[in-house]
Amino acid sequence: MRAFEKDALLAKFGPDFFPELTEGKNILICGIDEAGRGPLAGPVAAGACILPADHDILYINDSKKLSAKKREELYDVITKEAIAWNVALVEPEEIDRVNILQATYEAMRQAVAGLKTKPQAVVVDAVTIPDLGIPQCGIVKGDALCASIAAASILAKVTRDRLMEEYDRQYPAYGFAKNKGYGTAAHVAALKEIGPCPIHRRSFIGHFVEA
Repeated sequence: MRAFEKDALLAKFGPDFFPELTEGKNILICGIDEAGRGPLAGPVAAGACILPADHDILYINDSKKLSAKKREELYDVITKEAIAWNVALVEPEEIDRVNILQATYEAMRQAVAGLKTKPQAVVVDAVTIPDLGIPQCGIVKGDALCASIAAASILAKVTRDRLMEEYDRQYPAYGFAKNKGYGTAAHVAALKEIGPCPIHRRSFIGHFVEA
């Protein structure tokens, strides 16, 4: 996976931009990914993670392909072994104000800005983040191909899932601990019966209730 990140950066920027990579040296590469773009409720989360070049963390993969138990286990390993990591959240009010894509970009920028160590390059799953200020490379299916992107996806997913479980205790009628804010049949039924709560995305629920 690490070789793929280097190859992707060299293919985009050329050997003169990152001479360290052509000399067999390492640079600090930060992976970025998001969790929670599609739910009806809760924030969108973005993870940023710089892994050591020689890390030997097993089973890192796209967070969606891992069980909740495995994600939790890997979260503990990643946060312990990463050179730097951070997760940023953008709340439903901001999602409604600027739209989910722009909110996701903002979460990604905040995740990188909050790293204790500044990366030399960024790899991100599929997109290009506006106004990042760091050389970046969007990689299609990057969460399955790049360890640092996969690690970022795990950090974002676990952080958001834990938060939705906390919200479940505040708003138990919607089943947030189980559905994590996604529009399951039970969630939509509760939304229609009792209306939205403060963490619902008003711009997402118009098909079901008056927002």
